[in-house]
Amino acid sequence: MLNINIAQAAYPDKPIKVIIGFSAGGPLDAHMRLLVEKLQSVLGQPIIVDYKSGAGGVLGAQFVAQSPPDGYTILLANTGTLVINPAIYAKSSYDTLKDFQPIARTAQQPLAFIVNKDLPVNSLKEFITYTKANPNNVNYGSSGNGGISHLVPEMLKSETGISMTHIPFKGSAPAFTDLIAGHVQFMAESLPQAANYAKQGRLKVLAITSAKRNAVLPNTPTVIETGVANIEIVGFYGMLGPKGIPPEIVNKLSQAFKEAIESPEIQKKMIEQGADPAYLNADQFTKFLAAEMPRWAMAVKEARAKLD
Repeated sequence: MLNINIAQAAYPDKPIKVIIGFSAGGPLDAHMRLLVEKLQSVLGQPIIVDYKSGAGGVLGAQFVAQSPPDGYTILLANTGTLVINPAIYAKSSYDTLKDFQPIARTAQQPLAFIVNKDLPVNSLKEFITYTKANPNNVNYGSSGNGGISHLVPEMLKSETGISMTHIPFKGSAPAFTDLIAGHVQFMAESLPQAANYAKQGRLKVLAITSAKRNAVLPNTPTVIETGVANIEIVGFYGMLGPKGIPPEIVNKLSQAFKEAIESPEIQKKMIEQGADPAYLNADQFTKFLAAEMPRWAMAVKEARAKLD
């Protein structure tokens, strides 16, 4: 007699919803769009991307943490949502390792230090000099309180003694709009979008935060190369579900992301955007998050960046 596991065979038998805790048009959205077609082909079901923006990714994360653990509502999140928010908020509304089931890490990428194209600076050193001479005239935009794009400028302030005013947005897309319009002067944002806008001549990239230069912007120095600050930061993206998803479903989703990320066409597009394909399975991603959390808690403490 055949022993058929009906539950395992049935998943997925309806569309899978991917929640992004930021507005449409941002780096996470662009990253997900690269993967959707391949994931649908592998899983045999539509992938619906839904945006629940606000509070630096917190609203989207809370929504998924409280969803049924059936594999049909999952979260695409970034460094800020998963390892910075729990450290930066005095009372975090979720615990990354207790409230979520990691599924797969999908990519890593540096940030770019970018400025409005009309700002009279062409290097990070010139920006520091300009900011010190105009202490009340420089605002920096971020994708929301508590995210990596909030913390990294705070690290730059801490290292260089400059003064800038933080303007949080509900995602990086509206922040980019205001940077290009000149309402904010500076941002630290993920390389893919920054490089795209730079190539269009809509902003200037002063430096990137990785240890080595990036092939997408080979003439842009690293922050460490500029000699201005000792900042080396690489962010990550990853998929998670609510705690309690059955292991076989976690495994099926993780394998689907592995297939998508290992597709040569997708890898080529990711690298062209400035991101490094960086798949980790569920167990590896869990260990990675456990190691990153204390590291970022220390960074938050050193930058004195706390939120109520």
